[in-house]
Amino acid sequence: MPTPESNKHPQSKNPLQGVTLEALLIELHAHHGWEGLAKRIDINCFKQDPSIKSSLKFLRKTPWAREKVEALYIQLKQGKS
Repeated sequence: MPTPESNKHPQSKNPLQGVTLEALLIELHAHHGWEGLAKRIDINCFKQDPSIKSSLKFLRKTPWAREKVEALYIQLKQGKS
């Protein structure tokens, strides 16, 4: 039986823990800008009339694109971007 200590922070190493998609996107945009995001992830919501609102709408409906954005965020947080 696992001890209470071993279950205390099961996802503490997850860099996405507690970060909303909106906060993640705002931080990526602040760091890369729309043009930089479009170069790194080839999706129209970063290329054609981009905004946080339209990008959030697209990313919430498109799991593969959201995964790419989350991966870019993790790279940024690990200092690899």
